[in-house]
Amino acid sequence: MLRIKADLKEFQSELKMAVSDLLSLTEKVNHEELKSTVLEIQSHIDDPFLFVIVGEVKAGKSSFVNALLNTKEEICKVAPGPMTDTIQQIHFGESHKEISINSYLKKITYPEPILKEISIVDTPGTNTIIDHHQEITERFIPHSDLIVFVFEAKNPYRQSAWSFFDYINADWRKKIIFVLQQKDLMEEEDLIINMEGVKSQAESKGINNPHVFAVSAKYQIDGKPNSGFDVLFDFISENITDGKAPILKLINKAETAIQINTRISDSVGLREKQYLLDKDFRDNIRQTMNQQEKKTSKQIAFLIENLIAAYDRITKKTGERLEEGLSVMNLLKRSFSSLFSTEAGPKEWLEAIVKDFEQQLNIELKARLNEGVIDVADNIQTMAKLVDAQVKNSPNVLLNSDMIFADIAEKRANILKELQQGFSNFLNDSENFYDKAMFKESENMAPNLAAGGGIAVIGVILATLVNGMVFDITGGILTTLGILFAGVSVGFKRRKILSGYKEEINNGREAIESNVSQKLTDYTLRIKQRIDSNFANLDLHLVEEETFINSIKMESNQVYTRLTQLIPKLSKLL
Repeated sequence: MLRIKADLKEFQSELKMAVSDLLSLTEKVNHEELKSTVLEIQSHIDDPFLFVIVGEVKAGKSSFVNALLNTKEEICKVAPGPMTDTIQQIHFGESHKEISINSYLKKITYPEPILKEISIVDTPGTNTIIDHHQEITERFIPHSDLIVFVFEAKNPYRQSAWSFFDYINADWRKKIIFVLQQKDLMEEEDLIINMEGVKSQAESKGINNPHVFAVSAKYQIDGKPNSGFDVLFDFISENITDGKAPILKLINKAETAIQINTRISDSVGLREKQYLLDKDFRDNIRQTMNQQEKKTSKQIAFLIENLIAAYDRITKKTGERLEEGLSVMNLLKRSFSSLFSTEAGPKEWLEAIVKDFEQQLNIELKARLNEGVIDVADNIQTMAKLVDAQVKNSPNVLLNSDMIFADIAEKRANILKELQQGFSNFLNDSENFYDKAMFKESENMAPNLAAGGGIAVIGVILATLVNGMVFDITGGILTTLGILFAGVSVGFKRRKILSGYKEEINNGREAIESNVSQKLTDYTLRIKQRIDSNFANLDLHLVEEETFINSIKMESNQVYTRLTQLIPKLSKLL
């Protein structure tokens, strides 16, 4: 026995440490109700084994408690109506005293030996009309070690009683026995039927081998035989008292702590599921933008390829005309012909070539640009539209009704709501797709774009950007060629002209390839970054969620391991 007591002290210390960790966990998840429950567990670990008596008004609970304590004294007041308007805690004491703790709680001491091993809580009826009594009763359920469910023997089927049973069984999985009180008011045959009915009902609700007792508190208090309490006393002696109560008390407290930890773990699991869905959602957004960026890059490359092909064809043809026309014989012929006729001389002929060259470039390149820019713009618009569709359909499993993390669910819902509204506004504002640094006449262009609204202006922006850029490049070539050709009258400058032409044409090709590609690529990247910036709050939320969830999961697992390892150790002492 001494060894058992020593082990019990050691296990009490282990339980207190585990419950202390659980308390820290409830503080971190910021749940006041669970925190309060754990504080109660912590403060009652050293208390006697706790019986909580529950049942409907007029079921005879107070009389049952008086009979259970085997005294003729009315420890719990008995009256025909709902007299018990407070919770009454009954503990061992050297004398019978009543102490009012508050408006709904009364502490009673009584010198009954059994109260050294157990304490009793008598509660108001589950169907009482007095405000808050059921709520107050439910606050005591998590701290009970055995719940004694008292029914009126004549009618143990009332819905309010069994609804309260569902709360106890579903939320806390407490050990329960069923008592049909006032059996003296029934025929034996009908009593047996009702006992079987209660047993069947309990089994249907998941209680294996339910313990059902039929008693008469009146017979027990009056000293009459066949009260049924002898069977109940034997059950208590075999299963709870005679040295087992302190051990069972610790086991029950550990099991209750496990229940609370499981609630936290389940909610964290749901929160983690939501986090993973949100993370996938965010990764899909990035993947969508990256895929569209790659498609846009291909369209830009295709556009440049078409531009260069048209450019090379026109410049090659013009170069061939120059090379042929600038031969000595052709130049002399043009010079003499211009003296004696209206035929153009060398200078006029070169000016005509430049003009023809400019016209071909304008027609061909503009056609290629307009066609290619539409595809590039479509890809950028598709990027924005796909992201918008994904934002509007983000998955949701963590609800505002979650018992523990309703506030986080609400916070997340607000982030998503702001994201949806903000992104919709972003798409509708043409300024988000316009970059003044990319245009020479930005002040003039911006007001014109504003009327376009949102992503619809992308095509206009790109057409303006690329057309302006390409024709700046070709215009520069034409100006240089015009200067190069000025004052030409004889073929001695043929080599210089052809060499200068090829050099300018090569410079133009390189400028189109590099400048147009760079400008379009930069524009695409900037739009992508602007789209991505809408997700800043969600990104921060995901980082915080990952850190929090990993921390809580680790601590919850540690608490679970300590508690589940403790219960087998305690069970060996029984």
